[in-house]
Amino acid sequence: MRIKVDTSVQFSGLKTGVYEYDYHLGESFFEPYENEELKECEADFHVKLEKKERLMVFSFSFKGQTRLECDRCLEKIIVPLCGEQTLYVKFGEQQASDDENVVFLAEDESKIDLAQWMYEFVAVAVPMVHVHPDDENGKPTCNPEMLKYINDATPSEQEPDPRWAALTKLKDENKQNKNK
Repeated sequence: MRIKVDTSVQFSGLKTGVYEYDYHLGESFFEPYENEELKECEADFHVKLEKKERLMVFSFSFKGQTRLECDRCLEKIIVPLCGEQTLYVKFGEQQASDDENVVFLAEDESKIDLAQWMYEFVAVAVPMVHVHPDDENGKPTCNPEMLKYINDATPSEQEPDPRWAALTKLKDENKQNKNK
């Protein structure tokens, strides 16, 4: 069963002031975006709207999590997500702006849908690298069988690659020639 979260804010008729909204975004919210990193994601948003005469300031804060494959052992890992962002909504004709957090709405608009911004804020919060955290001794908590396989496949540091040795020798010879 797909549950549609209404992320629209009806601002016409609101007086100048501060308004607050809470949203729970589950997997069904993120599904249409077809982002593999957010396929199993949930996030709770708190949105504060400060409505002024010709400007609205939306302050977003969110916490959530997504399930991803560990980059090291390929097992599932829960990656925490959190963030804070601000969106400025101005009324009038579209103007050039380098700030991606500034949006212009026509004077006759009466509501704004925050879904796209919420999605983007969460997507940007996903870390580039996702691995199981290390334990209190600094050892990886990944699947031990996979770690064994990785360690067996990694050349030992005691056997330097002969190509690096040749390059180091050239570098040392070059330094000696410059010092003469």
